[in-house]
Amino acid sequence: MSSRAGSKIQPADVKRAAVITHGRPERIGSALERLRVLADERGVELLFPDEELDKHDLGSDDGDLEGTDLAVVLGGDGTMLRALKRFLGMGVPVIGVNFGRVGFLASMDADALEEGLGRAFSGNYTVVELPVLEAEAGGATWTAVNDVVVTSSSLGRMIELGWSIGGEELGSVPCDGLICSTPSGSTAYNLSNGGPVLVRGLDAMAVTFIAPHSLHARPMVVPRGLDLEIRNRTPDVPASVLVDGHALADVSVAEPITIRLGDQRTLLAMLPEATFFRRYRETFGS
Repeated sequence: MSSRAGSKIQPADVKRAAVITHGRPERIGSALERLRVLADERGVELLFPDEELDKHDLGSDDGDLEGTDLAVVLGGDGTMLRALKRFLGMGVPVIGVNFGRVGFLASMDADALEEGLGRAFSGNYTVVELPVLEAEAGGATWTAVNDVVVTSSSLGRMIELGWSIGGEELGSVPCDGLICSTPSGSTAYNLSNGGPVLVRGLDAMAVTFIAPHSLHARPMVVPRGLDLEIRNRTPDVPASVLVDGHALADVSVAEPITIRLGDQRTLLAMLPEATFFRRYRETFGS
């Protein structure tokens, strides 16, 4: 069952599973063939989005994802985030087998593929609903499943960012930039900059400055319903907006950038024993 009250996500036997793989196919080795063998044994139809058909030369497979019960990721956290965004709004949970460096969002390591996915195909998994971010700037709107970063567009140049939350001004901070992250993104760039880890289940976003030139700039956890507004106050240095690591816009001085928790949620599937705290201990513990 889902971790969120009122959810209609009820894990059941998987009949159709979509497959998303690492951006470098060589990183997963024989994993795709192992998955094919397991799916054949369990009577699960494997589906491949168009980009996967091209990547693995699977021209004979059907790229139609209608009726997908579960998305299986063979990759690292970057591949997981790509899959979570790919299936956003489709009601498809995403479960991961780690072939990356960290793999915090994955449920199992590569050597446990058959055992772990065999259980998942039998409906033995839980679903965690995770909030996303909406970012607005220059008349455009983007959705982030991981984080939104506002930074200097000139490498090595500090930028002064004014910020407000819920319409209340909080001053200006000279810095290299600012990170606004979801709970799933809080263990990525946000964590490496000293930001707070948001435990899954929190309906909040983390706001963390990057290398602030101040003793008073502290990370902040912001609940749903309060918008974060950022303004570039450095006249000769444009601000760049990065959404899930992709630079999407440059914003001139005084132009507002607004970030809030969005209405949609990603669906992260996990094996029952792969709890947040267990994965945290295994990934970041000493």
